[in-house]
Amino acid sequence: MITPYFLENFWGEKNNGFDVLYHNMKHGQISSKELTDFIRERATIEEVYARSMTKLAKSAGNFSQLGTFAPVWDVFKTSTEKLASCHLELVRKLQELIKDVQKYVDDQAKVHKKTKEEVASTNGAVQTIQTTGVALQKSKENYNAKTVDQERLRKEGATQREVDKAGVKAKKATEAYKGLVEKYATAKSEFEQKMAETAQKFQDIEESHIVHMKDIIQSYAQSVDETHVQIGEVHTEFLGNMENTSVEGLIQKLAESKGTGKERPGPIEFEECNTAIATEGAKPRKRKTYAFPGRRKDNKDTDSTESTEVEAANNANGAPPGYYGTIDFQNANVPTVDEDGFCIRPEDRNENDAKENSFYSSSDSEDEDEPRKFRVEIKPVAPNNGTHQSRATIDELKASIGNISLSPPTTGQMRRNQSSDELGKTRIPASFNDSRHAFNNDLLSLDPFGPTLGGSSSSTVPALARPTTPLAGALVPPPRPSSRPKLPTGKLTGINEIVRPFSPPKTLSNASPPLAAPLARAESSSSLSSTASLSASNTPTVGTSRGPSPVTLASQDALPIAVAFTESVNAYFKGADPTKCIVKITGDMTLSFPMGIIKVFTSNPSPAVLTFKLKSTSKLEQILPNQTLLFSDPSQSDTNTKDFWFNMQALTSYLRKASEQNPAASYYNVDILKYQVSSNGIQSTPLNLAVYWKCTPTTTDLRLDYRYNPESMLCPGPLSNVQVLVPVDGEVINMQSLPNAVWNSELNRSLWKLSDISEKSDNEGSGSLRAKFELSDGPSTPTTLAVQFVSEGSTLSGVDMELLGAGYRLSLNKKRFATGRYMADC
Repeated sequence: MITPYFLENFWGEKNNGFDVLYHNMKHGQISSKELTDFIRERATIEEVYARSMTKLAKSAGNFSQLGTFAPVWDVFKTSTEKLASCHLELVRKLQELIKDVQKYVDDQAKVHKKTKEEVASTNGAVQTIQTTGVALQKSKENYNAKTVDQERLRKEGATQREVDKAGVKAKKATEAYKGLVEKYATAKSEFEQKMAETAQKFQDIEESHIVHMKDIIQSYAQSVDETHVQIGEVHTEFLGNMENTSVEGLIQKLAESKGTGKERPGPIEFEECNTAIATEGAKPRKRKTYAFPGRRKDNKDTDSTESTEVEAANNANGAPPGYYGTIDFQNANVPTVDEDGFCIRPEDRNENDAKENSFYSSSDSEDEDEPRKFRVEIKPVAPNNGTHQSRATIDELKASIGNISLSPPTTGQMRRNQSSDELGKTRIPASFNDSRHAFNNDLLSLDPFGPTLGGSSSSTVPALARPTTPLAGALVPPPRPSSRPKLPTGKLTGINEIVRPFSPPKTLSNASPPLAAPLARAESSSSLSSTASLSASNTPTVGTSRGPSPVTLASQDALPIAVAFTESVNAYFKGADPTKCIVKITGDMTLSFPMGIIKVFTSNPSPAVLTFKLKSTSKLEQILPNQTLLFSDPSQSDTNTKDFWFNMQALTSYLRKASEQNPAASYYNVDILKYQVSSNGIQSTPLNLAVYWKCTPTTTDLRLDYRYNPESMLCPGPLSNVQVLVPVDGEVINMQSLPNAVWNSELNRSLWKLSDISEKSDNEGSGSLRAKFELSDGPSTPTTLAVQFVSEGSTLSGVDMELLGAGYRLSLNKKRFATGRYMADC
């Protein structure tokens, strides 16, 4: 029986032992998964090594089989193949072990889930004693203060009424204090009982976990040990084979296999020459000079019997100096040639003539003393009436090329966790692909307020800051159709005939324009990069005006932290069809810690675990927590909430490094997690849009209808800092707009800046922007317009956070959403 260490060592003043033990149990499951990954990685290494050894064995079998050393390669080949088999056997054993570990991980998750339900009452008892203890401390302080105040009034000679009044307060404080003491005693008794049971339960779970983990490690070690024994046997066999392969044996084997015979050459005796027989059989002959055609004679043959006149004749006949072979112009058969240099075969040439004059003829009666005559004939390709011969040649060429195989290029293997690091790449619907038009398929990845959106000017405008949250797939707009409907010519309101997906209750066409366009000074390009940027990345810094106080914190105080939820809505509206609206919404969660919390963390070897619950997560498609700092419970079944807790050691290290880099900061922000929100098309957009263009050679009419959509927000709030940017080409010389817009002639863009849009606005947040552009080089090409806005105090997802456990308090909860790529096309 193991000593009940958990029962004796997890109490303490703040009663945080339960949280520590609970999260320690969760870490056990993480350790199991990490052990699985370790064994899997070892198996992969062994498999790669085995394949390399197999390849090496094949190489040894392909080495030279010539020479005395050749038989040794067979020993190497056999030994290397056996080593490869040993490692493959270890791979098989490790893969079987991985299956056992994975089964244990699944069973462990079930045990943890059951335990969580069983210790829920203990968790409640912990919270009760913690809250009761805090209330008791406050009540005690109040009791002491009231008692001291009553005694002070008596000593100072106050009126009896004042003394009685102070006595009543002191009595109430005394009763409250005594009541809380009794309540604390009850809570303490219940807490101690449940905590004792729970601590023992946690220790039993840990004992079982460690025993099981040791069994797995024992199986792992045994498999590796057995493999090492097998490898040792192979090495021993290899050494034995090499000892048996002696030098004498190798030389003997080569002699037996490659020997050329054991009989040595016999003696040859000297024989006298018989001159009579030798003279009778000899025939006088003249030595003939012989040389390969084209072979230059470098040294004269001293035994040659030819005179120098022969060589002179050769030179006279046109042969270059040093070349042999005579040319007989009288007896040589010189054929008649055509204008291309090809010979014309004589009709009356008989077979015997051809045979006699053939280059391949070999007559035994030929006089070797006479110079040999050569006839050279070049035969042209036989004429044909078709392409049969050329086609056959081409087919043969294709056949020969078809037998040539090209090795595929070597490509590196992809990392296993690659796809999990991204939210997803863009998938373009088939209907959006139109090869007839050149169109940017990643329109929403462009900066709509940059200089390249539909404008021809090369001037640059400082781009608005963009959200740092990675989108879960870039929004890809469909390509513009090849032809546009011809709209009737009209004035500024001449586009009213088109059916709109939504209509404001009241029309703004007859409204008189304001005396001055809203924020008309925005004509300068610098205004687009001002602090009024609508990007989600410009989140107000958490903790500057409110939030965590940078004052020194005591270790017994509840540590203040702040949270910020920042969401980015990206949308693309296509014409007046709401079904073609593409929407993507992403979000970030950031926590802010005060400077003083670092000292508390570093001075406490075991700070309270920071745990929180992410609420209203049913609308989230995906959650990506910070893997370095956060842990989560994979066994959670509630789809509307998700629990997380911090790796306190990693958090402390992170904050310490941040303080070292910026010691003057009063707080430090930490990115906790990112998420993607499920969307329902146009119904998820805070501001519905529909744009219409009418383009003629001399004018361009534009209308943008918009409607505030409170249904997209959990807590509808106003959309502020609304801006609409429209590029117009065709050399605009004049612009009329309602409400007033600002035209930038350098960038060929019109800009509207609107006041806040909400349900309290005119027509409940619905309206239209209209403009008529006079052109000198029309017609214009309809372009994509961009809209930006921001909303403070709420999010589109409705996600929220709740701190769990003691030791921390939430000092600020900041929420906002803003546009990312928010565009409309006709």
